[in-house]
Amino acid sequence: MTDLFHQTEGNPPPEIATGGFFATRDGKKIRYGVFAAVARPLQGTVVLLAGRNECIEKYFETIRNLSDRGFAVAILDWRGQGGSSRLIRDPQRGYVRSFRDYTNDLEQFFEEIVLPDCRGPYYILAHSTGAVIALLASPSMINRVRRMVLIAPFLTLPDLPFSITAVRRVCSVFCALGLGRLYAAWGPRPKAPLPFEQNKVTSDPDRYRRNIGIYEAWPQLALGGPTIRWLRAAAAASGAISNPDFMARIQVPTLIVAAGADQVVSTKAVEAYARRLRVGSLLMIDGARHEILQEKDFYREQLLAAFDAFIPGTGDVA
Repeated sequence: MTDLFHQTEGNPPPEIATGGFFATRDGKKIRYGVFAAVARPLQGTVVLLAGRNECIEKYFETIRNLSDRGFAVAILDWRGQGGSSRLIRDPQRGYVRSFRDYTNDLEQFFEEIVLPDCRGPYYILAHSTGAVIALLASPSMINRVRRMVLIAPFLTLPDLPFSITAVRRVCSVFCALGLGRLYAAWGPRPKAPLPFEQNKVTSDPDRYRRNIGIYEAWPQLALGGPTIRWLRAAAAASGAISNPDFMARIQVPTLIVAAGADQVVSTKAVEAYARRLRVGSLLMIDGARHEILQEKDFYREQLLAAFDAFIPGTGDVA
């Protein structure tokens, strides 16, 4: 597996790893990994869903945390990022036609990898964009997934002066004009990493440097900013999962975790969504930034404690 998962200093792959690629129905190659539990009793499998511009390597530490709790972990790189197929000529541009492409890939991941090869019961732990994908897929997951823990779902941007629906409409106009592959924000990945003091995702300097080091050593795993088409797809997905009729179809018990100091997604929108979700509950981690699993131990341990309390059978883990 050394040629599939990339090692950097201070971030070795977890032990007992398997993985590879599966081909989607529209011909894309999706990289995935399955990591065995190292503790007993066996608790089942956590399907770990990363955010935009993330890769399997960024979650090695979290995979170890779960493995030490008796969980196997199954994780994939979303199409268009990480080690999976890129979708347009410029591999730096974050692009997807529709978030339904992501949910189709997740469905196929379950059918071909998770259900045949991983021990149940099954749980989802998802971050940001991954959390939106989990919600969008959740009506079809009722007989597969026992519970979901969703971290800082990307429902809308903080302090946006207009609605996410307006974002979708404006992006749709640009897409109709053939401009969907242009950057919507940020542009190409900068040649020099953003100084820690300017980052918005974590207050932990060591984890920040570790994650930057992954992309410096393996730049083919990294992305630049999202395209207009990606932003349109994200806005459409946010609108779809916020529809009251759709929310009524979500039956998987869900813990939504919000970051109190989030500067990437709107915490107010996350709170409001959790209050509306019939099967949902909310945990606010005050002071945490967007990437709670990459945060300081003080914040990260609150999230892991909530996971232990919410996921059946793990409440006795220290």
